[in-house]
Amino acid sequence: MTPSDTTRPVRRTSVGAIVAQILLGVFLLTAGVGHLTVARDAFQAQVPTWLPIDVDVVVVASGIVEIVLGLALLVLWRWRVPVGWIVAAFFVAIFPGNISQFTTGTDSFGLNDDLSRGIRLLFQPLLVLWALWSTGAWRAWRNRRDEAKRDVVSV
Repeated sequence: MTPSDTTRPVRRTSVGAIVAQILLGVFLLTAGVGHLTVARDAFQAQVPTWLPIDVDVVVVASGIVEIVLGLALLVLWRWRVPVGWIVAAFFVAIFPGNISQFTTGTDSFGLNDDLSRGIRLLFQPLLVLWALWSTGAWRAWRNRRDEAKRDVVSV
């Protein structure tokens, strides 16, 4: 342990971040169940046409992943930082579906014009930030980066 480890204040997770993580978990869980039930057709409309996999397989698989990630956000508090990175990566991975929906002009989920589909594109980066902030993943990365800088300076 270095002297800076003992003098650095312990940062607690804010109530807002905890609530945001829970809400994100519920959001993913609900969306995942929707992939497997009533909203299946709407999700199929978002699968890029260039993807060489059956559309229904993509929708079911991504629904299962969303359910698992939602549950992880709700119950795996000890691993919240890695879960946050995984959720953020998932949001990045599904972004091509949103881009495809915009470029092909596919109507789904009430997104029936280019403006609404374009606005939706702006929300995907916000989901990434939501995952990183609410789980403390962004703060953990910044702390490690700052520690690495201090180590380089102290050498």
